[in-house]
Amino acid sequence: MDIEKINKELATKTPTEIVEWALNNAQSPVVTTNFRPYESAILHLVIQRSPSIKVIWCDTGYNTSSTYKHAEELTDALNLNIQLYIPKQTAAHRDVVLGIPQVEDPKHQLFTEQVKLEPFKRAMAAHKPDVWFTNLRKGQTAFRNSIGVVSRSADGILKVSPFYHFSDKELDQYLKNHDLPNEFNYFDPTKQLDNRECGLHN
Repeated sequence: MDIEKINKELATKTPTEIVEWALNNAQSPVVTTNFRPYESAILHLVIQRSPSIKVIWCDTGYNTSSTYKHAEELTDALNLNIQLYIPKQTAAHRDVVLGIPQVEDPKHQLFTEQVKLEPFKRAMAAHKPDVWFTNLRKGQTAFRNSIGVVSRSADGILKVSPFYHFSDKELDQYLKNHDLPNEFNYFDPTKQLDNRECGLHN
């Protein structure tokens, strides 16, 4: 599959057309979420075309109460087929033995592996997707500026980002058009800064 050629072909397509293209080329698609801001857009978009699609949520255990309430609200409203994956160690236990290391701390890599990367790898191994819908967008990080609507994960899964070229303003309008909630009180302990990658996508 020529990723560069596909990105050129999809550059003028709408998010709906991109999802339809991806589903037509998928045997086992999934969509991932962490219920961060604007996640309701990608979840709504994808399930309109694939209502029973598996929605993989790797919950770090460090989400805000607002994020958990938002997750419950969206799950009920959209009837999401949530596949929940959590770290093997509780947040309370980890807080005692490791805490949340700063990004400069060598222990931060271990922390990220425990709370995000290991549960994610477990989820991917269990569901073996060939297409992975994400809400990555151009302008979020330097790495994301380089990938396009379609890219390959490190293990070869086709990643599809239907809203890749959308701005916050355009996503706000999408949410308004479809009466979808948003939630900005979100915390990712593995990133700590919005312009950092957590390791799932790079």
